[in-house]
Amino acid sequence: MQIQFLLLKTMLRMKNLLVAGILMSGIAFGQVKKDTLEREYKLEATPYKVEKKEKPLPLSKKGQMFAFFGWNRGAFSNSDIHFSGNGYDFQLNNVAARDKPTKFGIVYFDPSWFTVTQYNFRIGYFIKDNLALVLGIDHMKYVMKQNQTVDFSGYISDPKYAAMVQNGQVNLADEQFLTFEHTDGLNYENLGLEKYKNLVHKKNIDLVWSYGAGLGVMFPKSNIKLFGNERSDRFHVAGMGADLRSSLNMVFWKNWMLRAEVKAGYINMWDIKTTLNNKPDKARQDFVFGQALAGIGYTFNTKKYN
Repeated sequence: MQIQFLLLKTMLRMKNLLVAGILMSGIAFGQVKKDTLEREYKLEATPYKVEKKEKPLPLSKKGQMFAFFGWNRGAFSNSDIHFSGNGYDFQLNNVAARDKPTKFGIVYFDPSWFTVTQYNFRIGYFIKDNLALVLGIDHMKYVMKQNQTVDFSGYISDPKYAAMVQNGQVNLADEQFLTFEHTDGLNYENLGLEKYKNLVHKKNIDLVWSYGAGLGVMFPKSNIKLFGNERSDRFHVAGMGADLRSSLNMVFWKNWMLRAEVKAGYINMWDIKTTLNNKPDKARQDFVFGQALAGIGYTFNTKKYN
């Protein structure tokens, strides 16, 4: 009887321990589940943060572009001009020339007349950070100074014009012997590389310096009248040119720019048309030029930034 009582008592204790264990595991499991749900909720509630890319400085980043239009003044070294054709082969030495700026007025702003002025056009693309490939047209104007006497060497078979040569010189002032211009114009179509460096960065203003070099073809429309022949007045690929350049660019509100540039270069034209027909008449010359230009442009990013 006593043994049965002890056995019953032991079974009751085990039952109580089992119930307590079940209750404790339920509480622990519930706590873990609660913590897990809270963590999952917090993860779901946390917004995904997109990495913000700052807009780069103007004229600095690969993929940026710019376009520019402006006006120039030019200067030219004296040059020797060699003329050849049927009945003549001669050279005029140390010929002086100047540019031909248009008087300031509405012509500078009227698109239908823009080729009348001495203008420049540029379009650039940044192939690397701070390095741009630039396509340009320099529409300069070259006019031989008429009131000058120059040295002459060679021969002319026409006695009328041969008689104008006195003591190895010819006076060009009366325009009968020669008028010589590239006024429509002295077109230098060039491709260049330019390196850019930001000098000043403010909230709405950047000052950017550039330097570089270019190479291109000469595509003048030469206005030439030699020995009273009909004037040559047509576009023609006449030679090549090369230049060194440097500019300052002030950029406003990240996009609009004012550009001032100076350049120096060399031009060699070996096939200048001197008559309107297809005779073998031609001239050749080479000279050094200098140019100062200024104008307005626009720069932009081809990639999107937040």
